[in-house]
Amino acid sequence: MEKPVMNYESLIRITRYISTFRDPEEIVLTSVEGVTNALKVKGCTLFLIDKKSGVLSLAGSYGLSREYLDKGPVSAIRSISSSIEDGQPVAIYDVNDDPRLQYPEAALKEGIASILSVPIIIGERIIGCLRVYTAQPWEFGLNDVNFVQAVAQVVGMALELCRVNKGYKESIDILKSMRDPKTIVFNKRTPYEGVPKSFSKEEVAQANA
Repeated sequence: MEKPVMNYESLIRITRYISTFRDPEEIVLTSVEGVTNALKVKGCTLFLIDKKSGVLSLAGSYGLSREYLDKGPVSAIRSISSSIEDGQPVAIYDVNDDPRLQYPEAALKEGIASILSVPIIIGERIIGCLRVYTAQPWEFGLNDVNFVQAVAQVVGMALELCRVNKGYKESIDILKSMRDPKTIVFNKRTPYEGVPKSFSKEEVAQANA
């Protein structure tokens, strides 16, 4: 799999679009679509954690089937729990051979090979996670992780502003005002219409010359 060399312009583009939105649906959907296209991966999801139930609730997804999204409740303590408990990115190279996955069979059926889970952190609070899914085995490098972490940080801040502006007590309350994330169709212009998704190797070489 050919990986994008740089994601700086992708991060700037995603951040610019998110900054224009006040609707949490638009923020979430722009983020998951932006990450998917920037990294050229199979898909991306954004979960918010319900601390009372310990369940990761789906806020938005891109590139994944309805069947996979309906696989069952996602537990914060069973599904790649380190990214939620420790607040650290977790990369799974082979979904077929990793005990940290809650639904490995569903992932294989979906055609998922590798997963990266990055926590969404506001201050010292972990409010959810951003997860990246690849169709081929992927050794997530530092640039990949840093890019997804940066997007997660921007999304977290944007959702926190929505929470404060709407007077919600918890970030999970945002989901109550959103439509079912499995059925949302995002019809607005996205950050990836008619523009390149990343710098080419030649452009990077010229910039470093």
